[in-house]
Amino acid sequence: MNFLNYDQAKNILSWHEAIEALRLGHEKPKATLHDSLIGPKDGMLLNRMARIEGLGYGIKAESVFNGNTSIGLPNTHGVVIVYSSENGILRGLVDSHIITDLKTAADSVLGATLLARPDSKHLVIIGAGRVAHNLAHAYSALFPKLKKISIWSRRLNQSQALAKRLEGLSAPVVAASDLQLTLSTADIVSAATMAQQPILKGDWIRSGTHIDLIGAFTPEMREADDQLIASSQLYVDNLETTWNIGEIVIPIVNGKISRDHIRGDLYRLVNSSSENFRNQKDITVFKNGGGAHLDLMVADAMLKKLGL
Repeated sequence: MNFLNYDQAKNILSWHEAIEALRLGHEKPKATLHDSLIGPKDGMLLNRMARIEGLGYGIKAESVFNGNTSIGLPNTHGVVIVYSSENGILRGLVDSHIITDLKTAADSVLGATLLARPDSKHLVIIGAGRVAHNLAHAYSALFPKLKKISIWSRRLNQSQALAKRLEGLSAPVVAASDLQLTLSTADIVSAATMAQQPILKGDWIRSGTHIDLIGAFTPEMREADDQLIASSQLYVDNLETTWNIGEIVIPIVNGKISRDHIRGDLYRLVNSSSENFRNQKDITVFKNGGGAHLDLMVADAMLKKLGL
């Protein structure tokens, strides 16, 4: 049995390798997905399953105990299980935290490499938690022309603390206190918050900006307002996993967009290299919804690199 804990797995894939794993995974037939959830709200078991032809089967099994923070424990504990596509043997198990770290940021940055201007110089990250930390590293690796990374969160001291931890990156990292002013010079904006109400307003975004939305994952959550979604060239990572997220469903219910406003997902973006998905003045939006297929793609690449 091959089990990789966080410390054993954290340095196996570079950001370039994790993003390439997602790109190659989207060149394969579209994934079959299924999620199941059991237990009360304060103590759930979430199983997210995927099958990708030619790549295999994967299950992310995680317990979700939101009260754990109060006793100094992580809210989630879990593992990603990978089975062979050829004979169904169990190839390996990987701590779910490292897979989630890699796939979440890699998903967004893959979208940005296909939609953002490659000469982007100013990255604004909204949020100052674990995901924001990973985004700064992943974007820095794939966008070498970045000249500045700004961190904004509702608590300035958290932004300042994250900026200090990121001092070693190639682009200088600063904590921002005025979000609207900071957005006025942004080329890429990546939001990773738990917002229930929009914190990104269409009036604040200049033409040519790429918006990366990560935080919302329920029908009530959203980080961008109706105007921004309606005025953008809108893409998602996976049509199946994003329909019922507030970012999409609320503007539809409000009559601001139709389902046809979504121009495509990563399967289209990756496999249509001859298409021009934007011009210099477009505002592009990419909604990162996650999914077990992304966990499987990253875990598969990790196990293959180890010869497993």
